[in-house]
Amino acid sequence: MDSLGRSWLLLTGFVLFYFTYLLFGALVFSSIERPVEEELRRDLDALKRSFLNHSCVSAADLELFVSQVLSANRYGVTVHRNSSGPSNWDLTSAMFFANTLVTTVGYGQTAPLSDTGKIFSIVYALIGVPFTMLVLTACVQRLMYPLVLAPLGLLQRLGLKPRPAAAVHFLLLLVLVVLCFFVAPAAIFSVVEGKWSFLDGFYFCFISLCTIGLGDFVPAMQPEQNLKEVYQITVMVYLFLGLMMMYLLLRTFHKMSDLHGLTTFLQLPRCEESDLEDDREPIMENRQGDQKRSQHTQQAASEHLEPASQPSYNSISTR
Repeated sequence: MDSLGRSWLLLTGFVLFYFTYLLFGALVFSSIERPVEEELRRDLDALKRSFLNHSCVSAADLELFVSQVLSANRYGVTVHRNSSGPSNWDLTSAMFFANTLVTTVGYGQTAPLSDTGKIFSIVYALIGVPFTMLVLTACVQRLMYPLVLAPLGLLQRLGLKPRPAAAVHFLLLLVLVVLCFFVAPAAIFSVVEGKWSFLDGFYFCFISLCTIGLGDFVPAMQPEQNLKEVYQITVMVYLFLGLMMMYLLLRTFHKMSDLHGLTTFLQLPRCEESDLEDDREPIMENRQGDQKRSQHTQQAASEHLEPASQPSYNSISTR
């Protein structure tokens, strides 16, 4: 198998291990948190019955009732549902929570109830967050040639100079990302969620893909959500692909800024040209290739180049 085939095989292994890691986290979170949630539901249901049985409620009893209801609601257990309502820690819901944990979106609508769950969340995130960043980086590296280098080469062959070609390409990529990962999903969310407007859906997409995760809008939280499991898995795939495209968009903007001199003007680090060569090479290189690149880097570092004379990512010839 050639190096390119090994590269794609490794990337496939990364993605498969990523989803396996999510499934593992879902199983652990579900086994730890679901019994605690069920106990909390029973306690809240008993508190509700006790409250309703009182013909005359004192101010202290009312304050205690409200305090416990708010405390339970903070963990995703609401007084509007009884103990037979859908769990927040079934397999797909736990997997959805694990996905928001390792992608750092973290809506906060569902949180660990037990100390064991909190400790596992820390350990799980310590491993999962760096690995998720690694998988996203590897995927973006594979997408740089078909979505960045090849279109830039085409624009230059059509007669555009490097700087205008970079600007046109970035605007086209921006429009593509906005339409495919903001506008279209927002329209879908406004239909599926029912109570969401198009603006609510667009707001949710922006907050999620920017990893802000305020938690005021969370999908699949309706008590009688149709095909809830399929819906949650679809949202997880959307978040992964959306974060990958946001990373690609930011990287493209950084390289366009290099070309237009913005990073030099602001005295920011440049995206080195060798990074783009790596985007066209397999993820795993042999030792001989590493030594050649190391020698090339040392030679380039010994030469002084003016900012205007440095090669740009648009000058790379496409295959």
